[in-house]
Amino acid sequence: MLNLKSLRQFFEKKAIKIDKRIRLVISVSILGLLMLFSTFFNFDKASFFLPVFIIATYLLSYFSLLEGIKKISWFGLFLMPELITLFFYLFYFLFPGRWLTRLPFIFIYEISIYAVLLCANIFNVGVEKNLQLYRAAFSINFFYQAVVSFLFYNVLFSFRYLFFFNIIGAGISAFLLSLQLFWSIRLNPYLERDILAYSLFTGLLMVETCLLVSFLPLRTAVYALFLTATYYSVTGIIHHHIDEKLFTETIREYASVWAFVLIITLLSLSW
Repeated sequence: MLNLKSLRQFFEKKAIKIDKRIRLVISVSILGLLMLFSTFFNFDKASFFLPVFIIATYLLSYFSLLEGIKKISWFGLFLMPELITLFFYLFYFLFPGRWLTRLPFIFIYEISIYAVLLCANIFNVGVEKNLQLYRAAFSINFFYQAVVSFLFYNVLFSFRYLFFFNIIGAGISAFLLSLQLFWSIRLNPYLERDILAYSLFTGLLMVETCLLVSFLPLRTAVYALFLTATYYSVTGIIHHHIDEKLFTETIREYASVWAFVLIITLLSLSW
C-alpha cells in the first residue's frame, strides 16, 4: 500500500513532465470552473464549498509550483491563493446572482488567481531581489493583499456580528497577511523573529483599529475601505523599514493615503 510520501513522489514525477506554464493555466481553469459552478448555489451551501475550495486551491497551487517548496514556503506560497479564492467566493454573495455579474466576477477571479500564483512561482524560484521581476511580483502580491483585505472586511461586517468577532477576525487576518508580506521581502526558508514581531504588531494594531470603528455608524463598504487603508499604510511603512528603504517621502505617501481615506470615513458618518 502506498504511503503519503510515495504518493507525493509519484505525483511529482508525473506532474514535473508538464510545462509549468501549462500547469498554471490548468490550475486557473479548474479553479475558475469550480468558482463558476459554486455561484449557482445559495449561501447555505457555503459549508460544503469552503472545504472544497480550501483543498482544491491547495492541491492545484502545489501542482502549479511543485518544485523547491521548503519549510516556511509551505505557508508563504500558499496563503494568498487560498485567501483570494475563499474571499472571492464569499464576496460574490453580496451581489445579485445574475449572468451580468457572474461572468465579470469569474473573469476577475481568474485574472487574480493567475497573478497570485505567478507571484508565488517567482518567490519560489528564488529570483534575486534586485531583479525587476521580483519587484513586480512583490508589488502585485502587495496589491492583492489590499484586495483580499477589502473583500474580507466587507464580508466580515456584512454578517453584522458582535464587535468581538470583528476584532478577532481583523487581527488574525492582518497577522497572517502581514506575515506573508514581510516574509516575501527576504524569502528566507525560515521564519525570522523580527518578521514575527512586526506581524504581531500589525495584527494588534488592526485589532485596536477595528475595535474603534466598530462603534461608528458607517456603511459596510466604508468600514472595509478604512481598515484596508490602515493595513495598507501600516504594512507599507513596515516593509520599507524591513527592507532598509524607509525615507521621509515614503512615510508621507502612505500617511497621505491613510489621511485621505480617514477624511472620506469621517464624511460618511451618519449619526
